Amino acid sequence: MFATQNPQQQASQPVTESNVIGKPTPRIDGPLKTTGSAMYASDYHFPDLAYAWPVTATIASGNITSIDSSAARKMPGVLAVYTHEDIGTLYRTPPAAGFSMIIDEKRPPLEDNVVRYYGQYVAVAVAQTMEQARAAAEAVKVSYSKTPHDTSEPVLGTPVATNSKKNITKRGDAAAAFATGAVKHDASYSTPAETHNPIELHASVAVYEDGKFTLYETSQAVMNHRDVMAAMLGVPPENVKVITKFLGSGFGGKLWPWPHALLAASCARNLQRPVKLVVSRSMMFQSVGHRPAIDQRIQLAADSTGKLQSIEQEYVNHTSILDDYDEGCGEATGFLYSCPNVLVKGGLARRNVGTPTSMRGPGAVPGLYALESAMDELALKLKVDPIALRLMNEPSKDESSGQEFSSRHLKECLTVGAEKFGWSKRNPTVGSMKNADGTIVGWGVAACTWIAARMEAEAAVELLQDGTARVACGTQDIGTGTYTVVGQVVAHETGLPLEKIDVVIGDSSLPPGPVSGGSWATASMTPAVLQAAQKAVQALVGLATKATGSPFMGKNTGDLEYVDGMVRLKADPSHQIAFGDLLKLTKVNAVSGKGSAQGTLGNPQTKYSFHSYGAQFAEVTWQPEIARLRVSRVVTVIDAGRMLNPKAARNQIEGAVVMGVGMAMLEATEYDQRSGAPINASLADYIVAVNADHPEIDVTFLDYPDYKLNALGARGVGEIGLAGIAAAIANAVHHATGKRVRNLPIKIEDLLA
Repeated sequence: MFATQNPQQQASQPVTESNVIGKPTPRIDGPLKTTGSAMYASDYHFPDLAYAWPVTATIASGNITSIDSSAARKMPGVLAVYTHEDIGTLYRTPPAAGFSMIIDEKRPPLEDNVVRYYGQYVAVAVAQTMEQARAAAEAVKVSYSKTPHDTSEPVLGTPVATNSKKNITKRGDAAAAFATGAVKHDASYSTPAETHNPIELHASVAVYEDGKFTLYETSQAVMNHRDVMAAMLGVPPENVKVITKFLGSGFGGKLWPWPHALLAASCARNLQRPVKLVVSRSMMFQSVGHRPAIDQRIQLAADSTGKLQSIEQEYVNHTSILDDYDEGCGEATGFLYSCPNVLVKGGLARRNVGTPTSMRGPGAVPGLYALESAMDELALKLKVDPIALRLMNEPSKDESSGQEFSSRHLKECLTVGAEKFGWSKRNPTVGSMKNADGTIVGWGVAACTWIAARMEAEAAVELLQDGTARVACGTQDIGTGTYTVVGQVVAHETGLPLEKIDVVIGDSSLPPGPVSGGSWATASMTPAVLQAAQKAVQALVGLATKATGSPFMGKNTGDLEYVDGMVRLKADPSHQIAFGDLLKLTKVNAVSGKGSAQGTLGNPQTKYSFHSYGAQFAEVTWQPEIARLRVSRVVTVIDAGRMLNPKAARNQIEGAVVMGVGMAMLEATEYDQRSGAPINASLADYIVAVNADHPEIDVTFLDYPDYKLNALGARGVGEIGLAGIAAAIANAVHHATGKRVRNLPIKIEDLLA
């Protein structure tokens, strides 16, 4: 329902009741996906379309001495083979500003003849079919002068990229407090390189016409993708349009542009015809990012009662030769628990690998694996329950910033989760709990958190003469239900059913929207959409009082109200008219409203610490006779504000839990130390969790809307569901087996050693 007020006031007023917001809602894009009508990047086809296939380096370090493409150029259907000598000028981006100009691998493809990682693009073949392009690429002969490479692990204790490790968080004197602590824990934890493996491969379809590019992309950030591509291609931003209508998942790997996108666009410009480039599965392990290998040392000290006195965390992650990617593993350490002495420092170790990038829950996910494993080990030394240890160290404010928490209910997450899981029945003795069939049962717990934020966003809403609404925002749906949530907000404000709302996103020519990363898109975009819908309704009411043909012409706007698609007199609600009919009578096709939301990230005026919280409980079963370990049950309780669509939110958490099973027990990218190549670069060799690995999952959302963050009280759930899962599983494995595994993934060999 709409009441005529100042639009800025409308946007800031909490939405406390709704028939649409907070209701489990099927995805409006579901029928398009299930019928195959949804268009993904590689689905686009145009007349005279050509296909590109990169030539990839077969060494990890060295120089190209020669490229012989003569045979390839003579092959059937081949249009061109480009190298660093003739691909054309490509530029580097200027420094990033906000969420613009962000790119992880900053070197343009084919910029020089230096090879810095296995799989680096050294040339590209273009032909009339994909098969012809691939055959031509394989026929290109590249000669190299090799130099020594390094893809080794571990990284902690090896030379770092800078003179010293940088302090991430520092308060008190952690070293002195650790030295005098009554109970101490000091251990190192490692997580391997992990590769994003969405079903949809990275792909680019580039159309070049009259000096302008239209790029059909696999992107989690169409606005940034446009800005980066324009800068690197050397054209104005208005000459680049990026379209991502649907994404077959990204998990962070599709946040920022990768070299293949520049190759496709350059080839299209050179040949003056559309070009499609689809990255192969093996290339996904080489040139489109990965979560880096990370080593962490955690030192905890507590008094005899369990009150933390010192937390020290040192992490080092590998990065590429040219780029500085910092995983940021200490992001949560400074505020998760109350502790007077904290020191977190991090460093980068250069390796001959492709540039790492964000992977679902960057920083906090691997960081919490180490911290929450260490907390479990400290609890054992203290002989206190792991939940009790966490509860007694609950802070009253964010001790890393001094700010109040906007909303924090971690204690309730732990207690509700314990009740649902049956934690009171846990026997802490290792290997003491068994199922009726004799399998050993292990239970583990971990706390989790993830930063909440709002990014700048704009949106536009139109109310049309045919009785429908159109909402537009330059964001994208990466499979998380963005189309539906945007429609829900408009439905709430206009009273229209979802089937009468046209949600238009995934196009950089629309009002600029947020990136789909950091679990921030919903919290950022929905306030702008809400305000735009309110302004559209305000414009409709204003039209009703002024336009010729309106039955309310001459009335004051305060005399009218808008309810469920009808404009009516407050004094006589029976005197009403559908907004579509009103537009017809006044011969106006549409009224519109624009909305915007300001960001909180990096905003010095932000008064609160915005984070989500949760508790993860895991049960494993262990059969030592046949060395069979399985995650059988997970209970997760999440405090992430208001769930605008609980159905989609639950799906996000369930998917994250399964991904956490993969992180804890299965996933690791292995590099051949002889060649530097990722050697398990396929879905046959890189093991991910499948249906057989799927545990029973119980998800509970605490309903505490965070109105300090936005009027809808929403935060985000994409990342937090993965945070803490690996630690909870590792803690459960120790409870079942007595083996403390600190190097992921947990292997059977670890348990039999």
